[in-house]
Amino acid sequence: MDFGKRFFDGQRILGKSKTWRGFFAGVAAGTAGGALISLVYFSPFFATPQLHVASAFLLALGTMTGDAMGSFMKRRMKLPSGKPFFLDSILFLVVALAFALPATALTPYAPEALAFLIILTIILHPLSNWVANRLGMKRVPW
Repeated sequence: MDFGKRFFDGQRILGKSKTWRGFFAGVAAGTAGGALISLVYFSPFFATPQLHVASAFLLALGTMTGDAMGSFMKRRMKLPSGKPFFLDSILFLVVALAFALPATALTPYAPEALAFLIILTIILHPLSNWVANRLGMKRVPW
């Protein structure tokens, strides 16, 4: 994503592991997954199907942007690509929720929902990375 460019600190801007293909694939997969989930949990009392798909897109876009922001921060701290970073599990969630906020203006995030999402993310993020590593989809299990 950074086209091999370096920041003024001499480090790569994002690192070699961040690609446009991966970014757009993540947005597409997240949008598709969110759209499928909305078919199951759709409630006409709260939103239209279009708003659910828009929310899924914004969440996916925010997730991938938050992930790239985490890589940017890791490079500034001189952590190599692929090394675990304490914000990896939370930063993408925070950015995703911020991106999706315009689509949820009628129902702002409840504190208990935010707590649930944070706890779920802390559990599922490392678990999904471990599974992806075991399936040969990731080099490292974090």
